[in-house]
Amino acid sequence: MDASRLICEVVKSPRRDEMYLYLDKAQGMAPVPQALRERFGPPIAVMTLLLRAERPLARADVVKVMAAIRDQGFYLQMPPAKDPEMLDLFTPRGE
Repeated sequence: MDASRLICEVVKSPRRDEMYLYLDKAQGMAPVPQALRERFGPPIAVMTLLLRAERPLARADVVKVMAAIRDQGFYLQMPPAKDPEMLDLFTPRGE
């Protein structure tokens, strides 16, 4: 397969909402360090997709994702930061 494409498997963590690993489909979880595996938990398959530089991802730069997968064997997508203004909606008045 040429360098501008990569078959990727996306798995999610059962322990933390919105935490995903993007993996080379051929290698799977093998390159992921043991410490990260323990924190991530047993992976839950979400989807398999063909990454291409000209096709963007929703929450990550596809070129950086592909580079990370090629360099270290995986890309870790962390949950988005909480918006302080949204958190204020759930704080009782006077606090």
